[in-house]
Amino acid sequence: MHQDEFTVQTSRRGPVDVTRQLQQQVAASQVNTGLVHVFCHHTSCSLLITENADPDVHADIERFLQRLVPDGDPMFRHVSEGPDDMPAHIRAALTATSLQIPISHGQLALGTWQGVYLWEHRHRPHRRRLTVTVLGRAAANQ
Repeated sequence: MHQDEFTVQTSRRGPVDVTRQLQQQVAASQVNTGLVHVFCHHTSCSLLITENADPDVHADIERFLQRLVPDGDPMFRHVSEGPDDMPAHIRAALTATSLQIPISHGQLALGTWQGVYLWEHRHRPHRRRLTVTVLGRAAANQ
């Protein structure tokens, strides 16, 4: 087992690709076959596995989320940090704050067009903390 954490600096609402950082954690663990679990320590961002090639996918996801949970909806009472505060919490609750990904041959076993993204749901920049836990067995020759 291997556990570590890293931070992600976001610049605005939207996706930040964390696939490379997760693969670095898998490599550091020396696990050949197993599972990686990533957990986000925040309530206004989330984790998604989604398209890694066409940026229109990310734009479409963001437009869908904006339609589903619009900023400034008068129904929300929790607005202490601005009109995007409660929508960010709802977006995080509807998506995921943790993910599990299989490890095969020492690599994240993602599909060809899959990437792992931290999705910032607030408009302003934030530093987001992720904990990565890698479970599994090392290659026989290690």
